[in-house]
Amino acid sequence: MSLAFNYRHLYYFWIVAKEGGMTRAAARLDMAVQTVSAQVRELERDLGCQLLKPAGRGLALTEAGVAALRQAEQIFQLGEMLPERVRAAAQAPAMRLAVGIADGLAKLEVQRLLQPVLATPDLRLVCHEGEMADLLAELAVHQLDVVLSDHPAPFNPHLKVHSHPLGSTGMGWYAAPRWWEQAQGSFPASLQDVPVLLPTTHSIVRAHLDQWLAQLGLRPRVVGEFEDSALLETFGGAGLGAFPAALALEEALLQRHQARLLGACAGVEEHYYAISTERKVQHPLLRQLLAQD
Repeated sequence: MSLAFNYRHLYYFWIVAKEGGMTRAAARLDMAVQTVSAQVRELERDLGCQLLKPAGRGLALTEAGVAALRQAEQIFQLGEMLPERVRAAAQAPAMRLAVGIADGLAKLEVQRLLQPVLATPDLRLVCHEGEMADLLAELAVHQLDVVLSDHPAPFNPHLKVHSHPLGSTGMGWYAAPRWWEQAQGSFPASLQDVPVLLPTTHSIVRAHLDQWLAQLGLRPRVVGEFEDSALLETFGGAGLGAFPAALALEEALLQRHQARLLGACAGVEEHYYAISTERKVQHPLLRQLLAQD
């Protein structure tokens, strides 16, 4: 921390700038005007530049004063948050796991992948969803403990992260009762007879689905593409069209959306990875995740 100036003097300047003058600042601080003025002059001497200048009957900020006020706003806003943050930390549960979730990963699969740690006593699970690049940046500065993704972290010589395989699951096609009745008899050819939903091309599994359809000579009528897998499942369950999802989710999709399995998407799998900053993982909850089958 810099000791080139007194933070109390900075606080007095901040109040003067916010109140628009020495008199109102002194009233708010319950101090004499001369005392407040002397404290601000002391800050100006420490910083080596004038922060306030006469303007009519009042005071105005110099260019240096504007810069000082901008920094003071950040400092004292953080200071006002300090007691609440400290109390929250003191009351926080013992076991915290901050997880980044790549936006292409199926949300129901995230729940299954995290299942090994959900029963941990005093667990505090913090989940953030976002683009892979943003999540890896947060991981690098230790705002996250792990990132869950459907693909390994891309190579970056400036970012030392490690991708740990969590396994894979086959993919299948599901449909709400309206379309399941029509398509289940002649699957997979029947996918050309019903509307179809797909993940957008940002998802790794999309390329494999396209290849599977092409190999079978199928050109279904795609009525929706979804970046968010939860939205894809929700709209599919509501009857917008048949949709792909992990075979491991068959029971969950039936319970949540009444969507039934039409059939497996042979040869198409979704892979899962836990990405950490450590090759030899130390976080106990992360070790539990990596130990799952």
